[in-house]
Amino acid sequence: MTEDTFDRHMLEALVCPQTRAQLTYDAQTQELVSKAAHLAYPIRNGIPIMLVDEARKLD
Repeated sequence: MTEDTFDRHMLEALVCPQTRAQLTYDAQTQELVSKAAHLAYPIRNGIPIMLVDEARKLD
């Protein structure tokens, strides 16, 4: 695994910290998306940043 790739198996263990809902992986933006919270959590150097304050609000 290179430092810019995300281990998709990690998705099975991760949930949105705000809603506890399932996340989806957006490879193009390198984000984990919570449709329930309308938030996108960034992935930096292969590490998901699961902080609500760091998440991008979705329209």
